[in-house]
Amino acid sequence: MIAPSHAFDIARARRETRAAEQIVHFNNAGAALMPIAVSAALHEYLRLEERWGGYETAERQAATLARFYEAAAALLHCDADEIAFAENATRAWDMAFYGFRFQPGDRILTTLAEYGSNVIAYLHRVRRCGVELVFVPDDEWGQIDVRALERLIDERVKLISISHIPTGGGLVNPAAEVGRLARAAGIPFLLDACQSIGQMPLDVHEIGCDILSGTGRKYLRGPRGTGLLYVRREMIERLEPPLVDQHAATLLSEDRYALKSDAARFEGWECNFAGKAALGAAIDYAREWDLAVIQSRITVLADRLRGRLADVDGVTVTDRGRQRCGIVTFTARQRSPADIKHALSRRSINVSVSSGSGSLVSFRRRGLDAVVRASVHYYNTEAEIDFLIEALQQTLG
Repeated sequence: MIAPSHAFDIARARRETRAAEQIVHFNNAGAALMPIAVSAALHEYLRLEERWGGYETAERQAATLARFYEAAAALLHCDADEIAFAENATRAWDMAFYGFRFQPGDRILTTLAEYGSNVIAYLHRVRRCGVELVFVPDDEWGQIDVRALERLIDERVKLISISHIPTGGGLVNPAAEVGRLARAAGIPFLLDACQSIGQMPLDVHEIGCDILSGTGRKYLRGPRGTGLLYVRREMIERLEPPLVDQHAATLLSEDRYALKSDAARFEGWECNFAGKAALGAAIDYAREWDLAVIQSRITVLADRLRGRLADVDGVTVTDRGRQRCGIVTFTARQRSPADIKHALSRRSINVSVSSGSGSLVSFRRRGLDAVVRASVHYYNTEAEIDFLIEALQQTLG
């Protein structure tokens, strides 16, 4: 159940976000502002490394580093040994995806709004393995058509892989409905939760995904260079990562090694230890707020922003989806998305531009080249939305 928005303590959220009064940050789908507690965890770990040394700090801070796994498991409702740390969401996704042993004729089902990096990886397997990539049609809401997906499932389908929230629009794909179909058919289900993790409650068992990847820098409000991977225990043994070292595996003899039996097989020996400590702190911080409360607050703000944008002359809101999230996208007849971004930046308003690089397949079918992306988070305010609209109206003349 989503908590009512009036329960949200906006004064605390802004008090615990240093830059909240200096900038208007609507680029949370790119990288959110770190709260003070997370920044403190990151800097304190680095100070300890400066004082003690890297290896020595890792030994002394073993409990802090282990907390990342416990926190991520609590966030996703899984076990800690099903969690791996990665340097970003794409690398986490890659370590699982490239662990599948595809054969010629195997099929991968995905969405039209799939993230560009994922599509490149699919096409890489098309070239190297003879895999067939199938884009499932959109439904009337613009999200994955679950009925069409069901019709496409046959013995050739070896993976269903989708982005929960596309990078270039406000829709939320019906992941749990996809998960039910995948589980019934015995097909692995890979969910890219890069934009949904930290923005809404996620339960991997309710969703029915076998694999989930996520980032730290977006809605979890963690540092850049951090990500995580969940792999269901029964799936771990089926995947051999494309890169392994003596952290992921044990060298048994001159001609044998054994991969670890848990999600550590998807990790590497060297990583961003300070980032891992800070990501654990970010997850704890998000859970302290309650993900349902966060989602409710974000939804209220995003709906308000879409409503205000709809009244601006020349502006078209380009979001689709039956369920929408904190990503709000639009175009304007008068000026390009890049021009709008730069004009707003001069007013200390941060937005971003989504182009075909992230949503090429979907954008081309929709006749879009690029859109302005204004992504809200719970520490944003209604007054900031009004300020954005005022600045946009002045920019468009």
